[in-house]
Amino acid sequence: MDIVIAGGHGRIALRLMRLLTARGDRVRGLIRNPDHAADLEAAGSESVLCDLELNPDIQTAIGAADAIVFAAGAGAGSGVTRKHTMDRDGALKLIDAAKAGGISRYLMISTFHAEEPRGDEVFQAYMRAKAEADAALRESGLDYTILRPGRLTDESGTGRVNLARRLKGADVPRDDVAAVLRACLDDPRTIGRQWELTRGETPIADAISMAATAGNGEG
Repeated sequence: MDIVIAGGHGRIALRLMRLLTARGDRVRGLIRNPDHAADLEAAGSESVLCDLELNPDIQTAIGAADAIVFAAGAGAGSGVTRKHTMDRDGALKLIDAAKAGGISRYLMISTFHAEEPRGDEVFQAYMRAKAEADAALRESGLDYTILRPGRLTDESGTGRVNLARRLKGADVPRDDVAAVLRACLDDPRTIGRQWELTRGETPIADAISMAATAGNGEG
């Protein structure tokens, strides 16, 4: 499988790259800082310089692929404006590039309870940006999967999660988010689904099966 990951230097992205390249997939990570290329190469991924905010031709930059994973974000310390230009508009530009390039599979890392903004002004802007990007993806006609993880941690993954349309707030290791993304890429039952994700007691494969049969999972 040939997979493009936007936000290629992110902590979930790098974990996902290691999982995918270890099994022989070709992975290309989009980065805007060339200094990050070595970290992607260490994870087994190719690097593509492509600033989602500034590049006028994203489709040419990504070329052909079997799937896209949007793992990009404005990041800590950014303000309201960049939540709009990256967390929302970056995702939307990549949706357009996927459609233009005939790439139907699109996985989105979103945020827990995105339609319920909370916190300070900046965090509320972030949540609104993610909710709007999710809505655009649901309406895009692409074969989407939207994952909305709880509070992210760097603890070691357990391979056991909760996955459902709606969950109570809890944390989840980034390792397990990456592992769920890998599983979603392989499982057509995850297409057209939007799920929240936290740590749990159910093995990932079983959690996906349970979530897929519990309801349509659509937003």
